[in-house]
Parts: sequence; C-alpha cells; structure tokens
Amino acid sequence: MEQYKQEFIEFMVDCGVLKFGDFVTKSGRKTPFFVNTGFYRTGGQLKRLGEYYAKAIHDKFGLSFDVLFGPAYKGIPLTVATTMAISDLYDTDIKYCSNRKEVKDHGDKGILLGSPIEDGDKVLIIEDVTTAGTSIGETLPILKAQGDVTVCGLVVSVDRCERGQGEKSALTEIAETYGMETTAIVTMHEVVEHLYNKPYKGKVYIDDAIKAAIDAYYEQYGAK
Repeated sequence: MEQYKQEFIEFMVDCGVLKFGDFVTKSGRKTPFFVNTGFYRTGGQLKRLGEYYAKAIHDKFGLSFDVLFGPAYKGIPLTVATTMAISDLYDTDIKYCSNRKEVKDHGDKGILLGSPIEDGDKVLIIEDVTTAGTSIGETLPILKAQGDVTVCGLVVSVDRCERGQGEKSALTEIAETYGMETTAIVTMHEVVEHLYNKPYKGKVYIDDAIKAAIDAYYEQYGAK
C-alpha cells in the first residue's frame, strides 16, 4: 500500500473522521465503522486532505483535465483545497468549480461558483465518500448544460466497498452507468489491512472483535 494511503488512514483517525463501534448509515444499515467527513474542520486539516486527494487523482487520472468540480455543499471546499494542492505538488494549474443550490440572478450570476465551464473542457468530479449515485445523477445535467464537456471521472475519499443499488459497489455502478472512471483515496479493505491488530498511537482501533463485526457486515452488505 502506498505511503500516502497509510498516512491518510491515520489522518482520518486523528481527525475523528473514521470511527469504529455501532452506527447506522443513512440507508438504515447497522455498521461497525463510520466515516464522517464533517469532522475536517480546520485549515490545516483541509490542506492535508487536499494533498491526499491530489495524490490519488495524480495516480489514477494524471493531470490531463481542466476543471475539478465539487457538488454543493461539501464539494466546494474540496475543489479549492485539492486544486491548491495540485498546484503546490505538481506545478499544474487546474480550474475549480462548484454549483450553487439556487441560481444567482445578480452580480456573479448563474448556477456556478469559481471557474466557468466551457466547450471542450475535461471535468473531474470530487466528492467526500462513496455515493449511491444520486448526487452524480444530479450533477451530470448541470455539467452538460454548460456546453460540450467531457466528464472524465469521479474521485472520493473512502470507498466503503459495499453494495450500491444492486450487487456491485456504488463506485462500480457509477462507472458502468455513466461510463466514467472512479477512484478513492483508500478503500475500507485497505483501512482494515492497515489497522487490524496494529497499534496506532498506543491504541488498536481494529481488534479481533471489530474485525469480526466488519467481516459480518461485509458478508451481508459487501459488494460482489
């Protein structure tokens, strides 16, 4: 596993973003782990988060795209932090863009924040965690309405590796439904590999009991 992936897993733990215990997802599934990206709350945390996204994007997509688009609202800081990180790490200037929930009719008019999207642009979408596809279904019409653009992919921070609407993972479903590449900074399988029975700052976050609960969860909800 790449060094930045290991560091990102530990970073999530430090920020309180990644937790283990008893939780319930929005879909009603009882889960032994939870990823809450709302716990990235400081400038320093966002700076590091942007760097991890930048490295994952560089690994999967290279830098041959024009615009990084983050759906409102969580995608807004992600686009800013990540394009800044790409500039710092790879000396490449990528435009950032997000949508507004409501169209603005004065001043900087329209539905977009940041850079305009123009004919011929290659657009990469950035989100927080694995989506069921609902957000992508809402985002693509916004992008296509801007002109003749190519949506080249989707990057998220964590792939939960569980079933989406069918038997396959949500990211796989998105890739097949919309014909785009998808990736994550880390998968939950990588999280387990890195933390299982390995102390981090004096604490074992995934012990045998948590590992058994995770295995049981994937037996029921894991992607095929």
